[in-house]
Amino acid sequence: MPFLWSYAKAGGNLVMQYNTNQDTTVDQLGMYNFSIANKRVTEENAAVTFLNPNHKLLNFPNKITSDDFKGWVQERGAYFPAQWDAAYEPLFEMHDTEEEPLKGSTLYAKYGKGNFIYTPLAFFRQLPAGNVGAARLFFNFLSAQKN
Repeated sequence: MPFLWSYAKAGGNLVMQYNTNQDTTVDQLGMYNFSIANKRVTEENAAVTFLNPNHKLLNFPNKITSDDFKGWVQERGAYFPAQWDAAYEPLFEMHDTEEEPLKGSTLYAKYGKGNFIYTPLAFFRQLPAGNVGAARLFFNFLSAQKN
């Protein structure tokens, strides 16, 4: 982890996909603290609220809209963070029907000259399924340092 944090601090772009607390060998997953819970959004069509539609991760190189969340398969995401340091900015809010809103579906933090993104969104299901909107969003995450 210290190597990855140094990479981001020096100007790298670090994207971490979902993790669980099971068999975790580190005490801290991100450069700023956050805790993971067994919180998930299983409804693949759950509404997504953009908490900051002008955020760079939602506008470069692709303008991300609610259309990019259409056609997702099986679920939106799993193991959402329950709490996080104020250095993180949550990007979305979503939830299953009659469940509490979850804001930790993607956390972004500037770290030194670089970026750290934690996302429990189900890219591991969406990308193999050929979901274009998920690919557009993931490309934005990978391009964070370019903007």
